[in-house]
Parts: sequence; structure tokens; C-alpha cells
Amino acid sequence: MEHWDLPGLDVEPHSPHILASHRGEARSIVLRLPAGESLQEHQVHERAHVVVIDGEVEIGLDGSDSVTGGRGLLAVFDPGERHEVNAVSDALLLLVLAPWPGAGHPGARDA
Repeated sequence: MEHWDLPGLDVEPHSPHILASHRGEARSIVLRLPAGESLQEHQVHERAHVVVIDGEVEIGLDGSDSVTGGRGLLAVFDPGERHEVNAVSDALLLLVLAPWPGAGHPGARDA
């Protein structure tokens, strides 16, 4: 078993920390997003689970409304779904990508 105290991790802004990465399964990443900064509109090849560990964020979807929330907010995006995450206050986020790597990811090998 692997385990982490997510709020207690020393994660620097702009330096995501990969907690676990298991090929064919999932990748878990913790990142710190300072207030006023964002993960600009992007998409990933995997299903993306974004969990707010601390702080407050606004999460927007391509062409639709956004949601604002703090500690405990979970947002799940389909593979390829465009989204943007803006930090309302300093935020600590857990990002889980599954399966890792997803179909079409440059690191994935087609079977």
C-alpha cells in the first residue's frame, strides 16, 4: 500500500509532483496553483479527475458554465474534454488520469 497526507505535501507552484504512475492503470499528480493563476484551457487523452485538496478554484468547460468550489470539490472530465482550472485562492489539487496513458497519448502504444 502506498499512502500520502496530501495537505501536508510540500509542493511548489509550477512543479507538479507525480505521486504514482502505473502503466495501463492511472497516474496521480498533486499540484499547487497560486491565486489568480490557471491551468489554461487544455485537454488530456485520459479521463481526468480533479479534486480540490485546499483552496478554491473555478472550473470551466468548453462552451458551458463554470463551477466554483473549495476543499472536497471533485470534477470529472471525459477523455479529450476541454477544461480550464482557475485558482480563486491558493489551491492544492489532486489530478488523477485514467487509464494511463490514454488512447492517443504520445506515450501510449497501440495494441
